[in-house]
Amino acid sequence: MVDRQIRTFDVTDSAVIDRMLAVPREKFLPASLEPLAYSDSALLLPGAAGERPRSLLPPLVLARLLQGARLLPTDKALVVSAGSGYSTALVAGLAADVVAVESDPSLYGALRGSLDAFGLTQVRTLQTPLVVGAPNDAPFDVILIDGGVAGRLDPLLEQLKDGGRLVTVQQMADGACKAVRYDKADGATGYRILFDASAPVLDAFRPVEEFTFS
Repeated sequence: MVDRQIRTFDVTDSAVIDRMLAVPREKFLPASLEPLAYSDSALLLPGAAGERPRSLLPPLVLARLLQGARLLPTDKALVVSAGSGYSTALVAGLAADVVAVESDPSLYGALRGSLDAFGLTQVRTLQTPLVVGAPNDAPFDVILIDGGVAGRLDPLLEQLKDGGRLVTVQQMADGACKAVRYDKADGATGYRILFDASAPVLDAFRPVEEFTFS
């Protein structure tokens, strides 16, 4: 996966590459999805009854987001929409302190179990609405949203430190999707486009007028 997908997709950060090599993606997937662990397509995680399946970012998109986040070994990081824990496990090897947020009760159980099984018991996990984030643990140097967004980012941007970064895949006003990084400076935030990418928009991050409580 690293040689055929990650390196060929302009991922040059050695720390990110090393972490991708160190964390076996199949350990964070249900048995039915293990044969597809190194596919370059998004995978759907089954969730709790009444919840929509959660789409995981393809590894190459996730790797470039992590590179774009410019994680430092001293950073405090938040992973939102942590799913079954793969992105959290990657971040845990790149930052000093990690908090992971998941709203789906079934996925939350898988998240905690997979992190513990992989020896990442120090990662703090919260079952809470994704848009809420982890205000009691804020501020953060880096926030990674493992999925697509179209709005409702203000509560998370408020949880960034000055100099902090938030990375995600965002659906733009024209409908196109781009990987973006929000940077916070002097209390204000702005974003820059990192690369073209696509990801289904998470229900929690749809604009209010489109949001449904399904």
